[in-house]
Amino acid sequence: MLTEERQRLILNKLEKESVLYVNDLVTYLDTSESTIRRDLNTLNKNGSLNKVHGGATSIKEKLINTIEEKVQNRQALNIEEKIIIAKYAARLIKPNDMVYLDAGTTTELMIDFITEKKAIFVTNGIVHAKKLIEKGFKTYILGGELKIITEAIVGVEAINSLRKYNFAKGFFGANGIHKERGYTTPDISEAMVKEEALNRSKEAYIICDKSKFDEISSITFGDINSATIITTLLEDKSYREFTKIKEVIK
Repeated sequence: MLTEERQRLILNKLEKESVLYVNDLVTYLDTSESTIRRDLNTLNKNGSLNKVHGGATSIKEKLINTIEEKVQNRQALNIEEKIIIAKYAARLIKPNDMVYLDAGTTTELMIDFITEKKAIFVTNGIVHAKKLIEKGFKTYILGGELKIITEAIVGVEAINSLRKYNFAKGFFGANGIHKERGYTTPDISEAMVKEEALNRSKEAYIICDKSKFDEISSITFGDINSATIITTLLEDKSYREFTKIKEVIK
């Protein structure tokens, strides 16, 4: 195979996957490791990719997001998609389930569609707790620091509160979903609460619209395969290779 053809195939593969590994390219192109490394060096030098230890990343890879929007600013975004997702997620709750609801706009919408009165709910969302109680659900709220920008309870005390629970199902929001970086959020104190609750959920679900895919925020709270993703439209079908995906329609 000519050098130009091999390098074109490398860039085509990188366009689809955003991260490539030398060992995988050796198999994919049926050539030697030294040849692959030379190709990566050349492509890195001419600005076609970023060469990293053991492989390469796309120069188009998303910037890390460190900004967190207020709840009020996020509530109206992609609202039709969020409602479809929330309706489906609410139907997954069964009698006697111990359920964790993470603070977030789509998890808050879920409450409008939950009908299972025999389930028990734990949440770190102050608005979530109020809505659950008003609908007559048995509800517990975590103790800890109130983070007003996301209306969530966070911090060490919240994590300690979580350690007494074992959830049948947990429903979580995320600021970003990425094949390599997993589920991310901008704030470390909130990420730690999400991580603890996710790890304590027998069945964990990330509920999100399509805008969250291929986004990366500062802190990872779960690997991509640690939860099932519920969304409406999966444009990049390769995500199915990394975790369970449920696409829902009206």
